[in-house]
Amino acid sequence: MKKLVSMLLLVAMLLSCMTSAFAFEVPAEGYDGSEVTIKFYHTMGANLVGVLESYIAEFNQLYPNIKVEHSSLGGYDDVRDQISTEITVGSQPHIAYCYPDHVALYNLAKAVQPLDEMINSETVITRADGTTEILGLTAEQKDDFIEGYYNEGMQYGDGLMYTMPLSKSTEVLYYNKTFFEANGIAVPTTWDELEAVCAKIKELDPNSIPLGYDSEANWFITMCEQNQAPYTSATEPHFLFDNEQNHATMKTFREWYKKGYITTQTLYGAYTSGLFTSTTEVKSYMSIGSSAGATYQRPAAGPDGTYPFEVGIATIPQMNAENKKVISQGPSVTIFKKANPQEVIASWLFVKFLTTNVEFQAEFSMASGYVPVLKSVAENEAYAEFLASADGGNYVSALSAKVCLEQADAYYTSPAFNGSSEARDQVGDLLCACLTTEGDDDTVIADAFATAIEECEYAIW
Repeated sequence: MKKLVSMLLLVAMLLSCMTSAFAFEVPAEGYDGSEVTIKFYHTMGANLVGVLESYIAEFNQLYPNIKVEHSSLGGYDDVRDQISTEITVGSQPHIAYCYPDHVALYNLAKAVQPLDEMINSETVITRADGTTEILGLTAEQKDDFIEGYYNEGMQYGDGLMYTMPLSKSTEVLYYNKTFFEANGIAVPTTWDELEAVCAKIKELDPNSIPLGYDSEANWFITMCEQNQAPYTSATEPHFLFDNEQNHATMKTFREWYKKGYITTQTLYGAYTSGLFTSTTEVKSYMSIGSSAGATYQRPAAGPDGTYPFEVGIATIPQMNAENKKVISQGPSVTIFKKANPQEVIASWLFVKFLTTNVEFQAEFSMASGYVPVLKSVAENEAYAEFLASADGGNYVSALSAKVCLEQADAYYTSPAFNGSSEARDQVGDLLCACLTTEGDDDTVIADAFATAIEECEYAIW
């Protein structure tokens, strides 16, 4: 409730202190070479800041009059909260890391710059070294983006593009490859197969919890996508997840929980990677979590440098081979409106430089554990060597990235609107309630859905 009240106060503040919605047209000359300073908020640690700064220096060789000042603000919510405050006085940065629900919040104040005009601009710009580029994206550059990542920028209900993908992650299935091979267990590719694997593991190790799933919200939303069952909409009515198909899915998962097959981060009380890498009596043999957290899914090495077991990584199970869906996560970047159009153009040039630069994408991805957003990065020599090193031990991050790239056609994003963040929170709570609340199955599930819908509606009331 405290979080909900805080968000309502924030929304009220934004609505009462809206920034001016500056009209924007791409100037005839594009970037005119004037000196501008652009501010970039992000969450990068020291290792990634070093990569960023080396590419800022490279960018400045092309555009020496564009000064990029960057600040790391902690976590994604810290970035959101600071920008939400700054928008009320018109002091927001030029560029920021973002998630879709952040952008929907900023757009309550009409503060986010649509990118379509710049993306489609054919204005030719001459750089400091005498070379030229068009302001917008070429057809080849557009086609090089992994489609699911690129399309995230258009999930706001009005058809406009508000973000560009920078680096991404998804969910993958980690499994104890050593255990699976020793017991002749095939890696599950469907949820029915996963249920059978859980039953087999429970026979072999009755004390185990065969599967840990970190994000309850991701699990619920992914099942909506895989089942083609409604979840949310960017236009009213927003909250569509209370339906028969989703009730049935939760009833199945409730049965699995009663059999001791599954747990989640909330129910376990920590990331389920701890259960997966456990050396105690209670452990799991499968874990579904972020692809960027692969090293946390690897058990600690022994004194001789070897690992207790080899980690296998596969795509998450699917309901239908013809409708494969895997969630797209990780930061995108957004640009904010400014009174000076040259600041907006300069911001776009920098965003374009980072998001379409194969070398930056390769280096940043190897340093961060995230995956690149460009298909052609797989052909980059350094990144190709990185992928070739993939294994279930020392190079588990490379193995995770390799799986991510192999499932590029399956990525999805959910609609973004004022209330989409609340919907995520509520369906995560709903899933936990469906698993653990005592009582008649159908009644428990119906009550959990009704409560979630009520809380979502209240949040945007």
